[in-house]
Amino acid sequence: MAQQSSHRPRSTRGGKPARRGKDHRETPASAGGGRRAKSSSAGSGQRSTGSPASSARQAVGRSDGAASGAAHPAGAASNAAPSRRKLKDSAGPCPIMRACGGCAWLGIPYRKQLVRKQEAMENLFRPLIERMGWDAVIEATCGMGSKAGDPSKAPAPRAFRYKAATPLAPGPAGAVRSGFFARGTHTIVPAPSCTVEAPGARHILNEVARAAERLGIPAYDEDARQGVLRYAVLRMGWRTDEAMLTIVTACREVPHIEDLARELSSIDPRIVCVAQNINGREGNAILGRETRVLWGAPHMKDELLDCTFAISPTAFYQTNPQQTEVLYRLAIEGMALEAGDVLLDAYCGSGTIGLCAARDAARAGKAIKLIGVEKNPAGIADARLNAELNGLGPDEASFMATDATEFLRDAARSGTHVDVVALDPPRAGSTPAFLTAAAELGPRRIVYISCNPTTQVRDLEILGHQGYRLCRLTPVDMFPHTEHTETVAVLERS
Repeated sequence: MAQQSSHRPRSTRGGKPARRGKDHRETPASAGGGRRAKSSSAGSGQRSTGSPASSARQAVGRSDGAASGAAHPAGAASNAAPSRRKLKDSAGPCPIMRACGGCAWLGIPYRKQLVRKQEAMENLFRPLIERMGWDAVIEATCGMGSKAGDPSKAPAPRAFRYKAATPLAPGPAGAVRSGFFARGTHTIVPAPSCTVEAPGARHILNEVARAAERLGIPAYDEDARQGVLRYAVLRMGWRTDEAMLTIVTACREVPHIEDLARELSSIDPRIVCVAQNINGREGNAILGRETRVLWGAPHMKDELLDCTFAISPTAFYQTNPQQTEVLYRLAIEGMALEAGDVLLDAYCGSGTIGLCAARDAARAGKAIKLIGVEKNPAGIADARLNAELNGLGPDEASFMATDATEFLRDAARSGTHVDVVALDPPRAGSTPAFLTAAAELGPRRIVYISCNPTTQVRDLEILGHQGYRLCRLTPVDMFPHTEHTETVAVLERS
């Protein structure tokens, strides 16, 4: 969040598609997991998918790797004589961890991973805190089941990614390949399963390739710019038995597309929606601007912090829902909402953060007014639906599809009262114009969730010069086994 954002550059393993609103564009590095690329008034940039390897996979090209799960003579031959590297990989926690490169820290004990992330955040934020004269606390990094500095052994997290994706590439004799891009190449590494993905996710994605082969639907060759199928993107419910499968194609009209949708709907009983996204543009963005539902419901549903959310095919929704609850609880605690407060949720996307905060306040007998601002109309449509699903009417939660910076400027000029501002921008961070406009509203607190601490440091200094003081910063490990860390910063008006 922001929603459609960032830890998580790497192979096509997932992190920051399109969600918390914005333009719903993803690169191959983020397709499977966590955050999406966002465009908004306060800046644009891709939210990281949680892997340090993504920068090596920013382009999609011809795949020369082994075949996907389907049996083909060429694939069998290529797998018959595995390299020493592959043999070495097979002895680790994941048989393709070195070839894939998505989880660069998978072989490091989790307790040490958290210590490394804590040290990185201390080194990044401490100079700013000292320079600004803030008496701020950098709290221990919140990991999955433990915190940085805990003396006891921390179990290695597994099966925590509820968004997954695969590139689809042509093989010999009509084969369709799926898996992950090998580190630093466009070669597809077959993956029968994935240690960090939700159970069954990789099986569903591999079955997409097999179904396409049976129907004779060709995969897209990025070099020759020929073919049809480019990606498959899967979202799965954490607290619901629902899943949503999106097929990305190079053109709208695809022979046998309805047959493909029916086949895909029968892969797993959890699938409630099969959608087609059309992306005919060159480049490494996974998702295009047009999406249509081929089969089933227009949304899948999941739950966070006792709130229900409808998730459309291109909406941003966090990849690691367990840690999302940790992230959101920290943000809500930092807001310190009181009865009658006005909460402005900028970059609100489908409204998850603001709605969780509003419901939490209502349960505590502190009714508030929520205003959500998001440039993408599709995100606002989801946010309004989600407000209804959680029993919040227009008087309690209103959402506007508009430029956030312009909205803030107009609100400041008109004297609109705002008590708390929450923002979750893309990896590029916010902009001086947005931050200045937010400060002019004079909220008593600003809660800044970041998927890129490097740009957050820059933005916090701007807010400091606008009269705000950082009082608390908490790192959160949204993507274990990668070097990515997200942060929740709480600022108070000086």
